[in-house]
Amino acid sequence: MTGELPIDVEAVSRAPLTREPFPYLMVPHFVRGSDIEAINADFPPVTHPGSFPLPTLSYGPAFQSFMDAIRGPEFTRAVSDKLGLDLSKRPTMVTVRGQSAARDGQIHTDSKTKLVTVLIYMNGKWESPTGRLRLLRSPDNLNDVIAEVPPDEGTLLVFKNAPNAWHGFEAFDGPRRVIQLNWVTNARVVWWEQTRHQVSAFFKKLRGR
Repeated sequence: MTGELPIDVEAVSRAPLTREPFPYLMVPHFVRGSDIEAINADFPPVTHPGSFPLPTLSYGPAFQSFMDAIRGPEFTRAVSDKLGLDLSKRPTMVTVRGQSAARDGQIHTDSKTKLVTVLIYMNGKWESPTGRLRLLRSPDNLNDVIAEVPPDEGTLLVFKNAPNAWHGFEAFDGPRRVIQLNWVTNARVVWWEQTRHQVSAFFKKLRGR
């Protein structure tokens, strides 16, 4: 790893913010190319579909530095300024996915306790036409697309959670690495969400998914 942050915070500040129908921004190459190899080498070995809370996973120092950076003050300030929110005192929660199942990707909005959602993809060059996250105008039409986010390596998506922040993707079955960071309303949300994900992941492993 280099001495600088493994993420390009200034690119977040420069990125255009789309405000309608809900605020979002995208940054290709958000993860610095000089750090990607080390981060991928230290990526948690997630072999089952589902979201796994960061505290339940094992990973190496480069991935730890990556997690420290996305939860650090520089990135928090950049997202706060861009969205017009003060996130400095809000707790964060991180989950990691390594595999996608055919049932994943259904259209949804995030829970009201999540103020902002950050997705960072770590998949090399994504060749499949499916598995590409779509930001949507409606809850029942995957083709009513505002924007499509290829899960290419190092790509960042940030959006402000809203009742109409619909998103989903065409089903993909296979490896699909994505880190999700949320700023949430309070610490109890972190405890509850991490417990829920942990229990869900445990039973998925038992089912051999």
